[in-house]
Amino acid sequence: MTTPRRVGTETSKTRAALLDSAERLMLGEGYAAVTYRGVAARAGVTSGLVQYYFPTLDDLFLALVRRRTEQTLSTLVEALQTGQPLRALWEFSNNRTAGALIAELTALANHRKIIRAEMAAVGEKVRALTLEALARSSNDYTVPLENIPPEVLVFLVTSSPRAIITEQSVGMSTSHAETLEFVERYLDRVEPRQLDS
Repeated sequence: MTTPRRVGTETSKTRAALLDSAERLMLGEGYAAVTYRGVAARAGVTSGLVQYYFPTLDDLFLALVRRRTEQTLSTLVEALQTGQPLRALWEFSNNRTAGALIAELTALANHRKIIRAEMAAVGEKVRALTLEALARSSNDYTVPLENIPPEVLVFLVTSSPRAIITEQSVGMSTSHAETLEFVERYLDRVEPRQLDS
């Protein structure tokens, strides 16, 4: 009978420093650079120490996602309490560092099922929290969109499908059907489909 492998504690400062190093490495060089050796070199420790805290790379990636999720959700929940949930979501979504990290984690999720499932759960949670905040808000979100500049339309029409495809690749689906339906309704209003003659 083999004895269970020892693993470093989750509250350790060393573990936190290793996660910081992994995150910086991912942001600087991409998720493929996050290896035991890469993280060890960035942190100035041995790769054995990285393995002590994270027996598998999936453990490391999962810890990275979960730590970032914990930080992100607490920030978002607080921001959504302001009475301006859409503005809070806009500012939250415009964090370039977080956006770059999400892009790397999404790319990683295409190759690692456990990360894909975690990313989907986080994305769905963020979406649910925001929708709940909108429902609680006294703001009127049914104001018709008027005078939308062509540049904005082009961006929304091209980026919405790409975002949906990216989110679907990690298992998210909340708000996709509604977004597609909204765009189709808008297009039907401004460019009615022509019947084939």
